[in-house]
Amino acid sequence: MTTTPWRRLSARLGATDADDDPYEGVPAHLLRPLQQWVYGLAAESDGYIGKTVCLWLRIPTTEKRTAAMTLAQLDGAALLDAADAILAFLNDVEMSPHSVDALDVLLDDAGSAYRVNDDKNGLEIRIVAAVRDAVRQTVADASAVQSSGSAADHLAAAWKAAYGLNPDPVRAYSEAIKAVECAAHATVQPNHGRATLGAMLGEIGNARPKFTVALSTPAGKDPIASVEAMMRALWDGQTSRHGKQTTTVPETLEAARAGIHLAAALVQWFSSGAVVRAP
Repeated sequence: MTTTPWRRLSARLGATDADDDPYEGVPAHLLRPLQQWVYGLAAESDGYIGKTVCLWLRIPTTEKRTAAMTLAQLDGAALLDAADAILAFLNDVEMSPHSVDALDVLLDDAGSAYRVNDDKNGLEIRIVAAVRDAVRQTVADASAVQSSGSAADHLAAAWKAAYGLNPDPVRAYSEAIKAVECAAHATVQPNHGRATLGAMLGEIGNARPKFTVALSTPAGKDPIASVEAMMRALWDGQTSRHGKQTTTVPETLEAARAGIHLAAALVQWFSSGAVVRAP
């Protein structure tokens, strides 16, 4: 089976522009197939799944037998919410992996901007696979390093908050910072029980000759400077960290996503031992 994505003949021949951009929302060609998928799953267990999802989404319905049809008549963002909620329900009760895979294939074939996430418990924005896999590998690697604490959990939560169906940029950015704090703690300030990223930056500034990194550093250059700059950029970029008399500015989605990828690099550096502090 070929791994090259199919492109329409007219685009391959150059007669029309390539239609490669992912479709946001629920385009017309995806509407009926997605409604059918939602109906098929919502009607299972004598309509119990549909009734539960309606309750979760605060959609009025009176009987289990009508809930599936109610959900199947949705469109746009509401229909995506229904599919997302069904995935969450199926994951909770460990049901229908085949149906979950079928949805992922459907979204992929339709060129949707969404995909089933790796945990198979919801939808997320589709991004370049190599980028997604790099972060996923960092999460897996960090989870295997005891000194990284909860870095893997925080990085995974940040990813879901930034790339999930209903993004939460403020939480995503906050979780990204926590991931770095967990990963860097044992290296930068192991004896400081409540070290923050800001405090760690202060420690690096005061003890910079003690830090080395795996990257080769030219003679006379500061080996920790690149790591410090990345940590500083992440720390200074959090606009909603503290409340004050002026208006709190929440992080944008773009900033949160950039922060996650910056955090992933830092988590990988610290959890892998690429950054070392002399005793």
